[in-house]
Amino acid sequence: QVQLRDSGGGSVQSGDSLRLSCEHSGITGRDTIWSMGWFRQAPGKEREGIAMFDSLSRTMYADSVKGRFTISQDNAKTTLYLEMHDLRPEDTAMYYCAARIGAKRTLDPQFFRNWGQGTQVTVSS
Repeated sequence: QVQLRDSGGGSVQSGDSLRLSCEHSGITGRDTIWSMGWFRQAPGKEREGIAMFDSLSRTMYADSVKGRFTISQDNAKTTLYLEMHDLRPEDTAMYYCAARIGAKRTLDPQFFRNWGQGTQVTVSS
């Protein structure tokens, strides 16, 4: 059973940094090809994928966060991180981690089956 629990959100000022964490289990088996990602959804907007990390240690970023956000995983493969720097008001959203089985490199939320409960990030100017 896949379980995801995201945390680390908060209210910050423009230019500040935050690190989100996603504790997970049931996805990173030794012989499993998987990918995990961070997504966000602002009020009135569609959920968008912003960063992806897979079992081959490949990453993918949305243009809106490239150079400011970094996705990574701990050596124990139990926690996915999203380091966010130079935060802007437009980064304000509910952030979710998600996971999927398979080798497809994508940031499209429809391909991710398992989701965390979300953690709110609010950036004020």
